[in-house]
Order: sequence, then C-alpha cells, then structure tokens
Amino acid sequence: MMSELTKLTIAEARDRLRAGDVTATELTEACLAEIEKADALGAFVHKTPELALQQAAAADARIQGGAENPMCGIPLGIKDLFCTQGVPSQAASNILEGFKPEYESTVTTQLWQAGAIMLGKLNMDEFAMGSSNETSCYGNAVNPWRRGNEETALTPGGSSGGSASAVAADLCLAATGTDTGGSIRQPAAFTGITGLKPTYGRCSRWGIVAFASSLDQAGPMTKSVRDAAIMLRAMAGHDPKDSTSADIPVPDFEAAITGDIRGKTIGIPKEYRMEGMPAEIEKLWADGADMLRDAGAKIVDISLPHTKYALPTYYVIAPAEASSNLARYDGVRFGHRAKLAQGDGITEMYEKTRAEGFGAEVQRRVMVGTYVLSAGFYDAYYNRARKVRALIKRDFDEAFAGGVDAILTPATPSAAFGLGEMADADPVQMYLNDVFTVTVNLAGLPGISVPTGVDSSGLPLGLQLIGQPWEEGALLNVAQTLEDAAGFVAKPARWW
Repeated sequence: MMSELTKLTIAEARDRLRAGDVTATELTEACLAEIEKADALGAFVHKTPELALQQAAAADARIQGGAENPMCGIPLGIKDLFCTQGVPSQAASNILEGFKPEYESTVTTQLWQAGAIMLGKLNMDEFAMGSSNETSCYGNAVNPWRRGNEETALTPGGSSGGSASAVAADLCLAATGTDTGGSIRQPAAFTGITGLKPTYGRCSRWGIVAFASSLDQAGPMTKSVRDAAIMLRAMAGHDPKDSTSADIPVPDFEAAITGDIRGKTIGIPKEYRMEGMPAEIEKLWADGADMLRDAGAKIVDISLPHTKYALPTYYVIAPAEASSNLARYDGVRFGHRAKLAQGDGITEMYEKTRAEGFGAEVQRRVMVGTYVLSAGFYDAYYNRARKVRALIKRDFDEAFAGGVDAILTPATPSAAFGLGEMADADPVQMYLNDVFTVTVNLAGLPGISVPTGVDSSGLPLGLQLIGQPWEEGALLNVAQTLEDAAGFVAKPARWW
C-alpha cells in the first residue's frame, strides 16, 4: 500500500506541515519506505536514511518554532552531479568511485538552510552526457510509465533520469536536476512531471560537477508548476564562489503566479515544425496554443531562423567544454586510479585511468571536444560554433524585442522510448532528442516543460515554454495557465 503522503506536492505538504496535520519525520519516513520498495526503478543510487531523519527532526523543531520557509520539512532527491558533504558524489561515473566530498554544493547548501531534507542521491547519465540514462555506471534508471499493457522498460530520459523517475513515482516530493541541453526538460516530459531550467546564472554552479560550463544550469523537477516556483526560490541566488552567478535579486516566484495571462503574446516558432514530427506532438502543440489563446493570450507566428544550426552548434560547444572540464580526472588527486604495470609512467597512468573510468559516451564527447579545440580545427569548428551561438541568441532577443512574452514549442520529438531501442542507432539519432531544448541553453534563457497530454499508448507528452532572461516568474505564470487548462492528472500504473 502506497503512502498517500508521498503523493503530496510541495505546496500541499507545506500547508499540512504548518497546520500540524503531518510532521516532517512522518513525511520522510513515508518517502524512505517507498524508496525501499522501488529498487526496480534504479532511481536512488546512494540512500541517506539516517541523514534524512536527522534533518527531518531538525525541520520539525523549526516548524514548531514558527519557521516560515516553504521548503522546510520537504523531502528531496538530489542528482548525483551535486557534491554533498560526506555522501558519495560520483556523477554516475566509475572514475569518481569512492569520492565523498568534504564540501557541499551551493544549491544543496541553500536547500538544507531552507530546511529541506535529503533522501539520497539520484541516478543520471555519466557526467550528465546522455538523453536516456543509459550511460550510468549504476545501470539504467527506469521510467515508471509503461506503454499500454506492455512490459517494455522505458527510458525516463536523461541526463536527469533518476530525478524524473523518482518524482514521477512519488518516491520524493521533488528533486534537483541539471540542464545542459535539455537534461531537466526532456526527462520531465518523458515522465509526466514539471521541469524548469532557469536563466543561466540564476543558480550557482559551484559544487556541481561540470559538463559544459557555459551551458550547465541547475533547476527543480517537481509535480507542479507552483512547486517549481517554490523550490527555485530556495535554489537561486548570487554566489561569490561562482563567477557566472548573477548578482540580481531573487523574487518570490510563487507570488508571480496569478493565473492571468490576458494580453500576453505567445510566439510559435515555425522552425520547430520538424519533418517527420509525430502527428500526436503536432496536435499537442496546436492544442496548447489554443489553451493559451482561450486564456486571453495572443498567439503569433515567429521565426527563429538559426534554429536549424542549433544541434550541430551545441554538439561542438558542449564537447569542447567537456574535454576541458574532464581533463582534471587523471587519477592523481581523487577518484579512480588504474593499476599500473612495471615501467609505466604518468602518461600510461592517465591513459589507463581514463580508459577504465570513463564510459563510451563520455569518451566519444571528450574526443570530439579535443578535436574541435585542436590547432588546425579551432577556427573551423569551435569559433564558428560560437558565432552561430550568438546568432541563435539574437533570434530570441529580436522575438522578445518584438513584443513576444513567451515562446511555446514541443518539449521532445516523441514520447519515451524503450531502454535499448536506440542501442544500434547512430549517436546523432540519440542527439536529436535534444532538438527542441538545446537552443534555450545556447541562448541562456529560462525554459519549462509542462505535462499536457498523453500519446495513443498512454505515455505522457510535454510542451515547452521559453521565457525572457530573468523572467522566470512571468514564465511560471504562463506555465501555470497551461497546466490548469491541460488538467494533466495521469499517474503511472504501479508495477515496481
């Protein structure tokens, strides 16, 4: 029997905790019980029950003392990319086996200061590289949803697959994710939850294992738009330890959700109408536009002409930054070190350690990145990609300057696919999963995926809203309108 407590949203739990109907300890115990039953999902990879119960007791004391923070007493799952003091933080890679940081990431520090509770670390693609959670050293995370009556195990998306699976299966009330090219929004769409990628610089990257530093951004993965607003406020803020963190005030995002979007202008980019897009995605998109129109928004067609270059641009810039960031994993200071043969020198140690420690997808991206940064190819690839990135950002700037308040697009080109179904596909086929999401990272904009329907086999489908920089509150307000109109309440049938 599943506890009803774990099904609560953050907003519902906050109200019940304040009213004294439930304690943080009861909420935490209910989540821990669900996690123990859900190993088949592969979502939680390092469980922290003792720490969770300590934090819950502290949260209960704070609430009794009149604590006002809405995150106080809320049990969360934390993506394995966030460094958590004294708790394994491996980025789902063998190269970081045994690494227990002596420090805490800024985002998780802020969540614990707010009174939130850590249930454990969540599965993900290795170093956040992947769209299906199939590159993890822990094995696959599994989507709690199934196609009709089929037994096929489906991907929860990636790289924040464990986060998406845990939230969708009600193992935790919410989870942290990170998004470099869609790694919050795509898994959210595949699992029927809400995923928000904030403006680049809104949340500190300090203490989060780096993939591509100019693209990575942490964000909340939640059961509702309101929950995303509540959790983002606790995660966001200026951090002097992160030079890319923006020194601008963090508003009350929840207060921005009025449900009124009359007079707002929503852009529909014609370039997102992809060849071969499933009819169900096309219809979902049209229905979403109708919902926003019915709520009083003006729907206009817009052009983002450089969209067609977004994927190749992303897959030059992201691997280039990854090859630079991952050079630190050399077996010298921390993590895995290969056993060396007699006569091996430092070069052999680097080679053997990385060959053993990095999985195939990480090796592929490091090789691509090193190639595009090499002397003969820097201008041909990396510099050209940087110029195209500037043009992609300019397309968005011009749309917003022309009066568009938010942009509506599909979140993914399909519903969740089966684990292993892409095994024989060209890697580029897998990269196409990010076709609607990477532009948002390249331009540094906020984007949110909202579950808005199901496909013919009952799998969730999401729509994406893209907002103006630093206008997460306005974006969340439009997202709330879409959530209300879509009325998505489907839950996965329990099989695990």
